[in-house]
Amino acid sequence: MQKYMNLAWRIANMNRMHLKLEQVKLAGKVITTDSFEEISLIGGCDQAYTNDGKIVSTIVVLDKNLKVVDSANAVAECRMPYIPGYLFYREAHVIIEAFNKLKQRPEILVVDGNGILHPRRIGMASQLGIVLDIPTIGVAKTLMMGQSMDGRIEVDKEIRAIEVRTREFAKPLYVSPGHRISLKTAVEMIQKMIVQPHKLPEPLHLAHRFADKKRDRLANGPKFGQEPLKTAQEIDV
Repeated sequence: MQKYMNLAWRIANMNRMHLKLEQVKLAGKVITTDSFEEISLIGGCDQAYTNDGKIVSTIVVLDKNLKVVDSANAVAECRMPYIPGYLFYREAHVIIEAFNKLKQRPEILVVDGNGILHPRRIGMASQLGIVLDIPTIGVAKTLMMGQSMDGRIEVDKEIRAIEVRTREFAKPLYVSPGHRISLKTAVEMIQKMIVQPHKLPEPLHLAHRFADKKRDRLANGPKFGQEPLKTAQEIDV
């Protein structure tokens, strides 16, 4: 395993500058104004990892009443170690595979990761939105960058995210626009997706639960949930 980790890190670091330049170029395509009509189908996607280096991606589709109308999952090898700022390149291939299996395509996708709250303004949610050509919202559990000013997360004099507290005494979520949506609308929509006592918006809560169940069915060992090549100190972006 250590040999695999070292090789994977070397390959990833060789490609890092190329990926960075690609993100800088794509960041100019990110739209942070509302570019959609009425939303009737809402998607949520989340990933889980098996002990043997596989990624499980699950996408759920909910109606206006937050009831599940469709879901799909995919499993693929983890090809890249975790590097902050490049989560898209680690997980996108399996997310897109799951998305393409859906019978009912969502009109907006809630993503476990950041949108424009990212060093190059193009986190996982933003990059997925461009590739899938769909409005996206980023929801992160930890703050990867920026300063909080009364619940507003500022980076380079720009408000890129808002702290959203969904339960008393719980740590906040950090909501940022991914693509084709404004910050204001993204926050309003996420607040409407909260179903108590769940901390996460319902599309993410269900996607997380379904992904974990799929991972557990695939797992061969007694221990689940270990993410390969990722330490506890690293933050998803």
